[in-house]
Amino acid sequence: MKKIGLIVKEASESRIKSTLKESEGVFIIKYSGVASPDLCSLRQALKSSRASLFVVKNSVARRALKESTLEPLIKNIDGPCGLVFVKDEPVGVSQALCAFTKEHEQLKLEGGFLNDKIIETKDIEHMSKLPSKEVLRAWVVGALNSPISGLVITLNQVLAKFVICLDQIREKKGK
Repeated sequence: MKKIGLIVKEASESRIKSTLKESEGVFIIKYSGVASPDLCSLRQALKSSRASLFVVKNSVARRALKESTLEPLIKNIDGPCGLVFVKDEPVGVSQALCAFTKEHEQLKLEGGFLNDKIIETKDIEHMSKLPSKEVLRAWVVGALNSPISGLVITLNQVLAKFVICLDQIREKKGK
C-alpha cells in the first residue's frame, strides 16, 4: 500500500503534465514572502485571463517538467515556486503578473515556456506592455474600415456638391 504523501505527489505530477498538454504555456514565479490572501487575489486576477496558479513541491515540478521535455525550465525551480498555466491569452496573463509584481515586490517572475519557446523574465515584461487581442482586433478592423469610410465620405461630398449645383441652377432659371 502506498503512503498518502506519495499518492499526493503522483497526483500533482499527473495534474501538471495534463495541464501542460492543454496549455499554451507556463510561467514560473517565486512567491517567497507573499501572504496567502495576496496569492488568492493573484489567482482571481489570473482566472479572468483563463490562467491558473499551481503551487507544488519543487521535486514534483522538476520531475513533471523533465518528462514534458521542458528541462531548460528546471533551473528556475528553486525555493517557493508556482507554475502559472496559460490557457488562452498570454498577454493578459503577463499583464496580471506584472501588475501584481508592482504591488508585491516579493513576487518574482522567473521565465517560462510559451508556444514551443523558452522565454525569460524580460520577455514576460515586454509582453505585458502589448495591447490585448480585442484591442489589436479593433485596430485591424479600423484600419480595414478606414479606406472604405474615406471613399463613402468622398462620394457623399460629390453628391452633395452636385445637389447644391442643381439647386443653384434651378434658382437661376426661376429668376
